[in-house]
Amino acid sequence: MTESGAQLFARLEARRCLKDIEPQLFPELGGPNHGEVVELHGPEGTGKTELLYHLLCRCVLPVAIGGLEVGVVFVDTDYSLDMLRLVSILDSRLNAARSTGSSPDDSNESALRLCLSRLLVVHCSSSSQLVLTLHFLETSLSSRPGLALLVIDSISAFYWLDRCEGGASVAKQEEKLNKCAELLGRLLRDYRITVFATCHAIRRSYNGPTCSSSDYDRPYLCRSWQRLVTHRLLCSRQEAANNMAAAAGGSKEQRRRQVFTVSCTSSGSRTKASSSSAFYVTDGGVKFI
Repeated sequence: MTESGAQLFARLEARRCLKDIEPQLFPELGGPNHGEVVELHGPEGTGKTELLYHLLCRCVLPVAIGGLEVGVVFVDTDYSLDMLRLVSILDSRLNAARSTGSSPDDSNESALRLCLSRLLVVHCSSSSQLVLTLHFLETSLSSRPGLALLVIDSISAFYWLDRCEGGASVAKQEEKLNKCAELLGRLLRDYRITVFATCHAIRRSYNGPTCSSSDYDRPYLCRSWQRLVTHRLLCSRQEAANNMAAAAGGSKEQRRRQVFTVSCTSSGSRTKASSSSAFYVTDGGVKFI
């Protein structure tokens, strides 16, 4: 069946914008707009995964309890998606909403099933599979205007494997990621989705035995990927002294927990801006300070 220009426009306009996904994270100009990319970057143990689950839950939860109620495609390249943890966070949010009377009358189980029905999980074990996944994702996006977010965890999963297979040629090392960036660029342009992607930190400085967090902060993926990124969330873990100071005004629970910092740098079509926030992790997910 053919589709007229008016039908195409109506379908694309129906895709939800994610600017309000988390006001605590993004500068005053707001979060990601249609066709923008958010990269979550930082060393292991800095809260990236929990932050990603928090944003994912915000997307699939119903509007009635503060969610966005949009569809999400989760591309798991690390095979590290913890569905039990994700379900636990969703269940906690639904229970909290029910206790305040803001949740719909549906049972928690049916509400949870409805949230999970908005999530499509795809696994990839190589950069070639990732390229094919992005290629065939167009079919899902064209038929489901409710899909607003594509999550890739992580975009750098096959970095070392591709470097090894590419040999001494930088062009061959980056060939598949360049192809992924090209396909993502087309999906962003044609279907107005938003992309969140985690990126493993890699130490680029080998000049001494010690290392600082700045050694891990530098972008290292190919330039075609870097050109797509419009928002960069840099996660770090606060030192013990700063940890206590940051949570000094909070509860005993806050003071016991590890505090993480996330710095957001936004660029692209809008004016460059930056912001910083702190959070800790509970059984019910991320809590901002």
